[in-house]
This record gives sequence, structure tokens and C-alpha cells, in this order.
Amino acid sequence: MTIKEYVSCRKQQLKDVVNTLTKVPQLIIINANEDPASKSYINGKLKDAALLNIDAKLIQLEPNVTQEQLIRLIEKYNDDSNCDGIIVQLPLPKHIDESIIKLTISKDKDVDGFHPLGTLNPCTPQGIINYLHHENITLEGKNALVIGRSNIVGKPMAKLLLNENCNVTICHSKTKFTDLKNYVENADIIVIAIGKNGFLDERFNYKSDAIIIDVGINRTLEGLKGDAKENLPVKLQTPVPGGVGLLTRLALYENLIKICLTKEKNNDGI
Repeated sequence: MTIKEYVSCRKQQLKDVVNTLTKVPQLIIINANEDPASKSYINGKLKDAALLNIDAKLIQLEPNVTQEQLIRLIEKYNDDSNCDGIIVQLPLPKHIDESIIKLTISKDKDVDGFHPLGTLNPCTPQGIINYLHHENITLEGKNALVIGRSNIVGKPMAKLLLNENCNVTICHSKTKFTDLKNYVENADIIVIAIGKNGFLDERFNYKSDAIIIDVGINRTLEGLKGDAKENLPVKLQTPVPGGVGLLTRLALYENLIKICLTKEKNNDGI
């Protein structure tokens, strides 16, 4: 099943769950940048919300908004019982401390899964794991290589793969190229998220049954391209576009619905 087919099927399942809830889930999306990629991603989120019968509200701020103003806005929705989830779209303007903003969002409303005390996983890694499970891909004992060590993808991806009992290696910008070639050659699963168009290419040798999960989104004159060159000689390679981005958006709403189900369960127990 392609990622698009999987996401479409899963959305219908989520919609059925939403329709059983006593309250329409509400998601607050706060954006303070003018990045075209962010706006495109937000539009996708709003489209998904409409399809799932979820009330998603976009609050567009000016890029010169102060950190204090943004914090007050987040705290307003932390205290709003009608609000179930909060997203602050990244990247933030340079004068705003991203780590402080992530901690400001209530752990119980952190749909992105970034809060250190929250129970939800970051959307991109969780979306990838969910898809691999759906495709009945065995993870236990496999050699998993994560290229990139960001806090949003690389590090949490490595953690989730470790939880699946993979043998996990993380490579990054300081890894020697000769070492990287060796890691790639022996990898069963490769997750790449470095923002370099076509970095994985014919310079590397791959296992014929390897799986490449391409998280990269690079804007080129030919359109969106991934961190891996297309049609590499492997068993499965996720496309760009139409790949991990869809899984990320799906996991976002899976997280929101988990929050709503938990709230309803707790309210029933009162």
C-alpha cells in the first residue's frame, strides 16, 4: 500500500473515532513566520482538519511579535477548556527562544509531542513507525541508520527505533564520509533528515532489501526533492513529495485524538 493510500484509509478511521466524541476536537495553530513551506504545511493541516470534522483555528501573528506576547497567547489557550491541542509552527522568528516556547505549551495540549514531560511522541518519527508497522516490516534486530540528529526528527527517531529493538546508529555532519558509506552499506533501514537534495545517491552501496525513509524536503527548480536520489536500488523508498510529510500530518491528528480520548475518559471517571 502506498503512503497516500495508507493515509487516506487511516483518515477515515480517525474520522469515525472523532464522530464518537461528545465534543468536537479543537486545535489551535499559531504561526509567526512568513515561510512559504510553513504556510503550505499549515494549509495541509487545515485541510486535514476539515476532512476529519476537527475544529482547527489558525492564529496568524506578525513576525515582529515579542516572545512575551507569544507566551501570553499560548497561556491563554492552555487555560481554555475548549482548546484540546496547541501547535506553534516552526521556524520561529530569530528573536524568540524556541526551547522556551516548547516548554510554555501545556504538556497535556502538546500535539507536536515536543514537551519533555508529555506522553506523546514527535509526529514525524511516530508517523514513520506507524507506517512501517502497517506495512508489516519487521524492525526487531534490524540495523537502523539515522542520518541527522535534530531534536525534531533525528534524535526521537533513533529513540523510537531503539524501542523497536533495532540496532541504531546516528550519523551527522561530523561523521567521516568513509564511515558513513560503511554504515549505509550495512543498514536495513535508513532514515535521512538533513536537508540536502539527493545526498543519498549512487556513491553509496545499498542492501537490495533495504528501506529508505526520506524526510528531506528541498525546494528546487524541478520542484520538491528529497534527501535521497529517486529510484535507488532498494526494496522500499518513500517518495518526496507525497511521503513522510503526509505521515507527519496524520500523526499530528492521531496525537490530538489521543488527547481528546484521554480527556473524555478522565471526565467519565469524575
